[in-house]
Parts: sequence; C-alpha cells; structure tokens
Amino acid sequence: MTGPLHGVRIVDLTSNFMGPYASLLLADMGADVCKVEAPEGDTTRGVGPCRHKGMSAIFLHLNRNKRGMVLDLKHPDGAAALRRMLASADVLLYSLRPKAMARLGLSYEDVREINPRIIYCGAFGFGQRGPYAERPAYDDLIQAAVGMPVLQSRKSGPPAYVATAIADRVVGMATSNAVAMALYRREKSGRGQSVSVPMFETFAHFVMGDHLYGHTFVPSIGDSGYARMMSPERRPYRTLDGHVGVQVYTDRHWQRFFRAIGRPELLSDPRYADIAGRMQNIGELYELLARTFETKTTAQWVELLSTADIPIIEMNTPETLLEDRHMKAIGFFEELDHPSEGRIRNLGIPQEWSESPPAQRCLAPRLGEHTVELLGEYGFSGEEVDAVLRSGGARALDTAPMETSHAA
Repeated sequence: MTGPLHGVRIVDLTSNFMGPYASLLLADMGADVCKVEAPEGDTTRGVGPCRHKGMSAIFLHLNRNKRGMVLDLKHPDGAAALRRMLASADVLLYSLRPKAMARLGLSYEDVREINPRIIYCGAFGFGQRGPYAERPAYDDLIQAAVGMPVLQSRKSGPPAYVATAIADRVVGMATSNAVAMALYRREKSGRGQSVSVPMFETFAHFVMGDHLYGHTFVPSIGDSGYARMMSPERRPYRTLDGHVGVQVYTDRHWQRFFRAIGRPELLSDPRYADIAGRMQNIGELYELLARTFETKTTAQWVELLSTADIPIIEMNTPETLLEDRHMKAIGFFEELDHPSEGRIRNLGIPQEWSESPPAQRCLAPRLGEHTVELLGEYGFSGEEVDAVLRSGGARALDTAPMETSHAA
C-alpha cells in the first residue's frame, strides 16, 4: 500500500496545467491515475526544455506517478473503449467545457448511466449558471478577470501577472480537494455525484479573501486591497551581500526588532505601538526596514534576528534553492533515472504520513506508453486491445527511436 488513496482508480481526461496538477496531487497520494491523451498528446509535452520531443520539463513535473494511454475520443472505437473503462473507475476527472463533454457523449447523465458510483469532477473556466459559462479560460485570463494584475500594479508599474501559473495551481489544489471529499462522501453514502470546480469563482475566492477589504461591508467602509500586501516596499530586503526575507509582524516582534537594531526610542512611538497603527504607517516602516537591512551582511542579520526570535530567512534564487541545506537534508530535489529521459531532478512529495506514506512510484509516461497495459487492466482481452489499436481508436507507444529536441 502506497499512499492514502491506494486503490482509487482515476480516469484523467485533463490537459495543460490545472487539471494535470490536480491529478498529480491525487496520484502522489497513491491514486491509480490513468492519463488519457488525444493522439497529438497533452499540450505541455512541448513546453520547456527537453531532451526528446514530447517530454518537456513541465510535462515531467506535472505527470509523474501516472500511467498514460492514447484514445481518440472522436473515433467511435476510442469513445467506446473509454465508456467501458468508466464502468470500473472511481473518478472521471476532466477539464473540457461541459458542452464539449456532452458532445462526446460524456455528460454526467451519460456517465452516471454507466457507473452510478462514479465521482464525476470537472475543472473548467466558469460556473455554468452565469453568462461566461461557454468562455474558454487560461491562467492569464483568470488572473486578469479576478483583478490580480491590478493588485500587482499597486506595488509598482503597469498591471502585471504573477510570475507563476498561480490560478492553474490554486484551482488544481481545490480540484484535488474536491475529489478527495467526494470520495469520502461516497464512502458514507454509497453514492457518486457530479462536482464542478470553476476557475473564475475558485480563484476569486482565493484572492478576495485578502483584497475585498473595505468592500466587505455594505455600504463600503474603505477601498479594496490589503494595504500591506500591496505596498511597493513589501519585498525582500537588500543586505550588504544579498537579500533576506523578514516578517516583523506581531507587537513582540517589533519590540524585539527595535531593541536589536539599537532604536529603543521607537518602542514608545504611538505610530508603531500596535498593528492598527503600523498598518496606517506601513510605508514608513518598510522604508525603515529597507535602510536598516543594508547595514549588515545576510549572515549577520540571520544570526541577530534568529537570536531575537524574529522570522527571517536567506533569499534563494531557483538555482540556490537546489543547494539549500534544508532541502538537501530532506532530499526534496531527488535525482532519478527516467527510462527514456535519463538523469532528471524530481520534486519531492511535501507531506509526511505516519500510516499510509505516499511515494514516488513511476515517472511521467511517454505518449501512449501504457495503452496496452491499461486496457488490459480495465478488462480488455488481448484480441480486443489489438482490435481497438488497429481501428485507430487507441494508440500505443511508438517504438521507433525518439526525436531529440532542443530546449524550448
């Protein structure tokens, strides 16, 4: 037994970032994820550097612990094969828009007739009760729709996106949570159900918990936006030889900080005595911090503030994070040998479980690598597997030598 979701069968029809991140989290927890790809493969197979075409860095990180197969769902034999597989699956996870699923004969009503116990979970752009229901959605669009670029611009410059696929990843987490909770509910009730996780609403929930702010009240008693989060001075602080991240937050933190930097007179300054005063004067405080941290080295500040029990950490770059002593001690960036891609650096599973620990079971699949294996496990005889492959409804791994590609 590997992971708390050991034994759960998930048919994964998602592609790109959001859905595959959701199924990655479930796969890491032990679920048996069958990644179903179209003949052309997931779009992320071509995103980022790669040694061989179709096996990019982004794809490798999003799809470990999954097995992959190719079905052409526009081909009658491919669609029929998928429907047959759904009869013994626990979860169908998809990221197509609901009308597209219906056109494929895979609406909830269609799938429920095949398997009434199935968890039918969709992660797509917009809730289906509103006027945006049919719009496509990507991370940048959802960041813009929720106002994230405006919040970023209040720190500095024109509206800008956050420098990671934050909407995709956050909604992917929410989707994995939804699947796990629906499985728990099925254990109690014996019944499957349909669950929708729309990006727009889910990301709005994530962002506006901080930034609804004064508009929380009716009528409003202030502007939107958590001022401390948007201050242009809220940033890592430059030291004599690098940068540090520091969180001087509670009353006690500030009292110890003022003593540590030799400014005890600020202890009695009413502007900084409590959190309400500090929020009103946050710009001045951040400027003080910026000036102060430029006077010592990173190591000196870490030693001084750690001794005073004030939260501080050295700022890493993505490259220095690989050598971070904590990450090295826990083996987070593990080097493994991929069957086709050679030596790769794999991201660790962050959680630790005492009774059902999850583990790395397999690395990301080549396109169609497990088609034959998975069809067999879902009840297809050897003759039936051969038939669906011959018809073009399914495809198996091309055994020809892989094309080498340059970094993208």
